[in-house]
Amino acid sequence: MAVTRARQPLVTQSPLPVRSRLAHPALLLTGIVLVALNMRACLAAISPMVGEVQHTFGLSATASGLITTVPVLFQGLGAPLTPRLTRRFGTERVVLGAVLLLGAGVLLRVLPSVVALYGGCMVIGVAIAVLNVSMPGLVKREFPGRAATMTGVYSTTMLVGATLAAGVSVPLEKALGGGWQTSLGAWSALALVAAVAWLPQVLRSRQQPAAVATPAGPAAPAATTAPAGRAIEGIWRSPLAWQISAFMGISSLLVYTMVAWLPTILAEHGMDRGQAGLVFAFSNLVQVAGAFLVPLAAGRMTRQRGLAVAMAGLNAVGIAVLLLSPVPGAWIAAAVLGLAQGGSLGLALAFIVLRTSSAAGAAQLGGMSQAVGYLVAAAGPVGAGALRQLTGGWTLTLVLALALALVAAAAGWGAGRGRTL
Repeated sequence: MAVTRARQPLVTQSPLPVRSRLAHPALLLTGIVLVALNMRACLAAISPMVGEVQHTFGLSATASGLITTVPVLFQGLGAPLTPRLTRRFGTERVVLGAVLLLGAGVLLRVLPSVVALYGGCMVIGVAIAVLNVSMPGLVKREFPGRAATMTGVYSTTMLVGATLAAGVSVPLEKALGGGWQTSLGAWSALALVAAVAWLPQVLRSRQQPAAVATPAGPAAPAATTAPAGRAIEGIWRSPLAWQISAFMGISSLLVYTMVAWLPTILAEHGMDRGQAGLVFAFSNLVQVAGAFLVPLAAGRMTRQRGLAVAMAGLNAVGIAVLLLSPVPGAWIAAAVLGLAQGGSLGLALAFIVLRTSSAAGAAQLGGMSQAVGYLVAAAGPVGAGALRQLTGGWTLTLVLALALALVAAAAGWGAGRGRTL
């Protein structure tokens, strides 16, 4: 796939206006927000409950890490399939199906069986993979001139959902009774609400012919005319696409490692479990600011190299504080990590729309970057759990995380070039 150098700020390089074939923009935005709320909530909700789940089934630290790793792994495995699904069934139907599948996975995960626990994690991972890849293309198509801003909106909303889930999981367990199963199962209701809100988009898409957003520039070839296999082959040979994938993968690995183990790390250093959950929720709350502001800033820049390096550097600072002073510096580490991880997530998603010139291109790059990214990220939680079990502490895990932050900086330097695929 050819790489071209951008000649003006990427936020202005958008396709010609295309009349939306979906419902009213406000209804579309509501649907996007409600879908995005589900995309991290069910993952963050289980983090404060890992200890209870471990006790219920008698799991080792490594097996407990798989509770978070399995969904991430299946996000990577499911991502490459999504462009084919959207071409065959349409993005609107695929999003609806994925939200319903997500709700089913949440319910399956709380059944009284280890097989159901991990089976639900697999289903959740596939559902999130489909949503992860579908949303950038949808945003690129429906908001061609404001793709980076809208990426900030839905990535922020994802983290709002994660923050709410992390903060209320333990109180919800006490309020509802029934243990961790009832608390985690309740999040299926949020998926049902999102499905109902998204239904008008599906009905509207069946009534109108598909509108195709064409790439910017009069001489650009239509993205939909190239054979899918050739397009995939081209993008997998692109160094820029690999740099974006590496930035997303390492950033996601650091995020999911903290999602899986931050409360446990703090608790094992003497912090009260409830307070550790609050620190974790606070970190997720700060992520919201990073996830919104960083893509907004990225869309106003021709190159985002400095922004990518800054996010990786903040990740390193937060990890260092956690390594040197885990309990006294917990709130500082949570704030710095929250800003870095939210900003890295938003920037990685923004790269998908900023480095492509069409909705089809965004879907192709999204499929690749998220397949590679989440397969890399899957190593984080289970690897951290295995190292904890092997060494009896968290020092080696955090040292390795510091090294990976430097690798993310290098990948982000390449991904932030002012070029498009």
